[in-house]
Amino acid sequence: MPKRRGRPRAYDPALALTRAMDVFWRDGFAATSLDELSAATGMNRPSLYGAFGDKRELYIKAYQHYRERAREGMAELFGAGLPLRTLLQRCFALALDIYFSGEEGPRGCFTVITAASDAVFDAEIRGLVQTAVRDMDRAFARTFEQAKARGELSPSADVEALASLTTATIHTVAVRARARVPRKQLEAIVNGAIELICSR
Repeated sequence: MPKRRGRPRAYDPALALTRAMDVFWRDGFAATSLDELSAATGMNRPSLYGAFGDKRELYIKAYQHYRERAREGMAELFGAGLPLRTLLQRCFALALDIYFSGEEGPRGCFTVITAASDAVFDAEIRGLVQTAVRDMDRAFARTFEQAKARGELSPSADVEALASLTTATIHTVAVRARARVPRKQLEAIVNGAIELICSR
């Protein structure tokens, strides 16, 4: 019988994509080789190409996979009807949990890493990053608008500005986490941002 080629029957696309995401998240697009992706996913090159396309296509799919997982976690919090301060505390805590989740140390945010590298030169990837940032801004703006209606923020509070500040804080702690700044220091930054936002 001829030897079978391609991916094995046990191939799990979600698991393979998660493993590829982890490698890209850790090392970035340029520094990740196809051999590393093959080793991480347990798939040879023809199988990778057949399942996900070339390296760039796999990177895009891995980033989209990351965004879907992040959205799911945040959507659960935003839909819980929490008081503003509690919601912000839990959102930032979830973000920090993600940033410090790497097996080899803090890895920060995949969106921030992508924004600083491949989004600069690739219009499609740049569009994905811009959409991710815009979606986060809008989610926080809606949250602050609801908080105003409940009397948790001043009627004059600028919800768009507060949303941009919140997203920017999430991104700056992501950068600092990847730079190995201790979590306690990042939590102090987060707590200062929450106090500032809730005092508006």
